[in-house]
Amino acid sequence: MYLVIAFSFFPVFYPQQNEVDFAGKSIITEENTARQVILGGDPFGIKLYSKGVMVVEISCVETETGKKYPAKDAGIEESDIIMEANFSVLKSNEELSEIIASSDGRGVTLKIMRGEEFYETVLYPVVDDQGMTRAGMWIRDSAAGLGTITFYDAENMVFGSLGHGICDADTEEIIPVEKGQVLSATITDTEKSVKGEAGGLRGYFNSDIIGSASVNCELGLYGFCETDPTQGRKLIEIAPKEEVKEGEAQIYCTIDGNTPEYYSVYIEKVSYNGEKTKNMVIKITDEKLLEKTGGIVQGMSGSPIIQNGKLVGAVTHVFVNQPEKGYGIFIENMLEISDEMTE
Repeated sequence: MYLVIAFSFFPVFYPQQNEVDFAGKSIITEENTARQVILGGDPFGIKLYSKGVMVVEISCVETETGKKYPAKDAGIEESDIIMEANFSVLKSNEELSEIIASSDGRGVTLKIMRGEEFYETVLYPVVDDQGMTRAGMWIRDSAAGLGTITFYDAENMVFGSLGHGICDADTEEIIPVEKGQVLSATITDTEKSVKGEAGGLRGYFNSDIIGSASVNCELGLYGFCETDPTQGRKLIEIAPKEEVKEGEAQIYCTIDGNTPEYYSVYIEKVSYNGEKTKNMVIKITDEKLLEKTGGIVQGMSGSPIIQNGKLVGAVTHVFVNQPEKGYGIFIENMLEISDEMTE
């Protein structure tokens, strides 16, 4: 799911400041040894291409002699990733469809990834009752959607977002990334969340490139910036997870246009031993945000959570039956992934 949030501005007092220059652009930084990043809150659009093609459904093929199940007979299962066909690396649905269509009764050798394991099988396509060669499976090679940037690491030119992985809509499995382009986005409308049904942000992709996606995992979507992310922004200090407490906080997100705003929230619970993406329970308390969105909506995932002037985490999930509430992830968990990218 994707999420966004914002809150009322609150005063922050900074220690003595110096100016430093990134790529010729001046930004304000604090004299502080604690780690700092550039605050996100920006909406983005992503089109993500998987490694190989994902099997999203196994189906039957109606032939003149009855129902056939070529994919099932070959041992193929939903959520399998087909990496190669006849020893050629697959980059799109179309490539696999062409190989199957031209098989002419011959078996097609497939290399498949299931979880972290690889195996080979031979698929024997069949001709359906309309004269078309079929494999008995539905496949997908890409996904697209809106989300929110959590932070930019200007020193390493990387970004982190979402706080959870992008999953296939049918299989609910995380899509392994082959490539993906991350573009800025403009939010044009919001469908409010109501009890039992999560709403969502609506908008369009812009032509401005933020960067390229490199990692799609349980803890979010990460990539390398292709343009300077500083843009005169202030750096924000990272809060260790031990500093995160129950109490007042804010989220920073965009629910209209492309300019983030602050919105008030309350951290109701902090957990150090639970799931890596569900470290906090937050409740939206900002009346303006509740009026506009009904709480947390799809597209808000990745919205930064700030407490006592420090970045503590990001919004990850909504409680469908209590849309004013949701989960958040510790920022330290997200930084572990982005740091691994630059090692």
